[in-house]
Parts: sequence; C-alpha cells; structure tokens
Amino acid sequence: MRLVQLASPDGRRVALVEEPRLRLLEGCRSVYDLASECLNAGISFPEGIARRTSHELVDYDPVYASTSDWRICPSADVPSDPARCLVSGTGLTHKASATNRDAMHAAAAQAVTDSTRMYQSGVGGGKPAPGEIGVAPEWFYKGCGTVLRAHNEPLTVPEFAEDGGEEPEVAGVYLIDAQGAPRRIGFTAGNEFSDHVLERKNYLYLAASKLRTCAIGPELGVDGDFDLVPGEVSVDRGGRILWSREIRTGESAMCHSLANIEHHHFKFEFHRRPGDLHIHFFGADAFSFGDGVRLEDGDVMQVRFAGFGRALRNRLSRARLPETMVAVQSI
Repeated sequence: MRLVQLASPDGRRVALVEEPRLRLLEGCRSVYDLASECLNAGISFPEGIARRTSHELVDYDPVYASTSDWRICPSADVPSDPARCLVSGTGLTHKASATNRDAMHAAAAQAVTDSTRMYQSGVGGGKPAPGEIGVAPEWFYKGCGTVLRAHNEPLTVPEFAEDGGEEPEVAGVYLIDAQGAPRRIGFTAGNEFSDHVLERKNYLYLAASKLRTCAIGPELGVDGDFDLVPGEVSVDRGGRILWSREIRTGESAMCHSLANIEHHHFKFEFHRRPGDLHIHFFGADAFSFGDGVRLEDGDVMQVRFAGFGRALRNRLSRARLPETMVAVQSI
C-alpha cells in the first residue's frame, strides 16, 4: 500500500496508488492529518486509509511528469506548520558509504579513520538482540520541514556551498503520539542531498555539509518490507546517463538494525514531542561523488527502490547570485 500527496489549485489531497491511476482519499489533506486522526480514533493507519477511499481517480502518468494540474508534494510533511517536522539521518550504516567517507577523510599518517571506527562499531554492536540496546550510530540534522522537496522539484546548491551531490536512501516517517511515543507511519525513497566537497575538507564540517535541501517520495510505503531493498541510482546529463549504480539498503544490508537506529534517535526526550513528525534517513549504499563524479547545474538525479513505487527525480540547481555577508544587528 503506497500513498501520494498531491496539490492542485483547489487544495491538497492524499491519494492511494493503484497503477496506472491514483485513487483520491475523501476529506484528507495530508498524511500527517490522516495519521493523527487514526491515532485519535485508535485505529491502524491502513484501516484509516480504507475508510477514506473514494471513487475519484486521477491518471498517474501526467501527474508524475508534471504536466497535470495536480502536483506531487513530498510524501510526508506538516503543511500547516513545517517547523513541527524534524528532518535527520543516520550515517555510516552501509559498507560502501563508510568506504567512501574513509577515502575522503584518510590521511597518510592515520591508518584507521574515525569513519572506519564508527562503521566498525556498528558491525560489532549495531544489531543487538531484541529488547537490548546496541551501539549508537552516527546522527545528523538536515533541518525542519522547509528543507523537503518533492519529485521533479530542484535540489539547490546554495551560493556559499562547495558542491552538491545525491545520496540515495530510504527514510522512515514517524509521528509522535499524545503520550510521547514514536509511531512509524511508513517508509519512503529519498535523496539526502549533501555537500561532499565541504565535508572532505575536514570531517568536522559534516554537520554543515548536511544543512541542505533534500527530497523524499514520490510515494510513501505504508506496509513495505525493509529487510533487503535493492535499488538503482543514476545521474542524467543532457538526456544521457552520466553515471549509475545498483544499490541496496534494508536491515540485511546495514550494520545497524532498524530498532537500534530508531532507539538512538528517539531516546532523546525532545525527539518525542507529541504532534511532531520525523523524517529520518537510514544511510546510502553508494553515491556518484564516491566514484569521482562532480554534478553540474541541470543534472538530473534519480533514485529508485524496489517496492517503493515510481522513481524519485530531482534536478540539481546551482544558485546564480554570489555569496553575500549576513549582517546581524541588535534589536
């Protein structure tokens, strides 16, 4: 079961994917609103979806191609208050990611980098027995809901940035209930866009390199399997494939279990504020920068994961204006 969030001149709707069409849900403006209503009613999310299905159908192809009055929105957000959405992620969960990070940070005099140590700690203690707490993974902050972009929307390299590159990942979507307990809504494909050139200068720039726009969707999987998820990532330049790789994610492909990642994100009390939505990325298996590719303005990044619906496509857009000083004045 997969959902799409849509917007039109008449407002927003949520739709159930029934290829090659989308079935609109009655009286449903967002996944966030629907999930909140399900919690208040004490019913499961799939049951809430079933209660809302209508007879209204929309052809998916023109919506996906952005040639329809309907526009695809990020697969989960808080449209009424983006500040209630926290976007974050866990890194160094895949061996290829750790290898790429290690290559960026390695120094001649340093046999083992901090990135390798972090990954190896996950290999040794990232999948504890059920009910036990494993080693903490790397964690990073992306921003609030205003950083989210949808399918076919550009991902921007700001004027102050060194670079921008795709990171194909799956993200978990969570809603904090009235008692402060995290409740998983589902999973979605994502492009956790980052500045790898800045990060390569010094690993202490990692936090700043992550403060960029990112994309999720176009579809939210409500009951998808996250054991082993194969996929493909590619970069299109001028209508031709510049670079592509087969990738995989899921618990079988990672050094941390889903339960361990979720525990170490939600163990912080301020990550369990009732009513907040969380979008949390689970790490990338490969990205073009690791193969020496530097993306250019207009390049199109595509991410596809089996079982997560249609591919997510985003164009890279570089800021045209030069960096200017941000001056702060006293009140």
